Amino acid sequence: MTTANKSSDPGKRVLLIGASRGLGLALAQEWASNGWQVVATVRGSGRTPLHDLADTSAGRIEIESVDITEPAQIAALHDRLADRMFDLLFVNAGVTNEPEGTVAETSTQEFNRVMVTNALGPLRVIEALQDRVEPAGTIGAMSSGQGSVADNVRGGHEVYRGSKAALNMFMRSYAARQSGDRVLVLMAPGWVRTELGGPDARYGIDESIPNIVKTIDSLQGEPGLHYVDFLGRTVAW
Repeated sequence: MTTANKSSDPGKRVLLIGASRGLGLALAQEWASNGWQVVATVRGSGRTPLHDLADTSAGRIEIESVDITEPAQIAALHDRLADRMFDLLFVNAGVTNEPEGTVAETSTQEFNRVMVTNALGPLRVIEALQDRVEPAGTIGAMSSGQGSVADNVRGGHEVYRGSKAALNMFMRSYAARQSGDRVLVLMAPGWVRTELGGPDARYGIDESIPNIVKTIDSLQGEPGLHYVDFLGRTVAW
């Protein structure tokens, strides 16, 4: 991975889906602090920490609303952005299942909630908004190392793992249908101390987020699909 920090290029534009808190909020702050223009989304109309961040961003962060489980809302977002183009579309939105358990122990309703949010929703967003991304731009989604089939030797977190493995497969299918100069990224951020990751996670946000941004930037000019972690290392499918 190159050490050049291309993220500080002025005038860059990112559409960040899912930024009300946690990793998404930190990504919005990181890109904005590097001089990018950030359009970041929340779900619903309530005030979030992203609103507080936007208030102090000197206009670098704009807020949109979308629920990625609702196709009509995705279509409406596309219409609102009809005159905008972005260098990067990154889908961060995701959930884990509650309570934790095996696949067989999980209710159909909870299984569907996790799968739709983590796998179906991101691809609907990407398909709907791909024409808002520059021809040589980047499209990415927040995956997980737990989405690796090859690396799953311990089990656990079965529904979450399955949803991220499904996301990876869907993104690979999407990539197989593409041609041209776009970079496609599946990002494994590491086990990070957030509300989703929990207090015992290995990495702090300040360790993961800057490296996520640098890794995505380092892939510019390398078309095709990359499944990588926050340090730029290839993750086994």
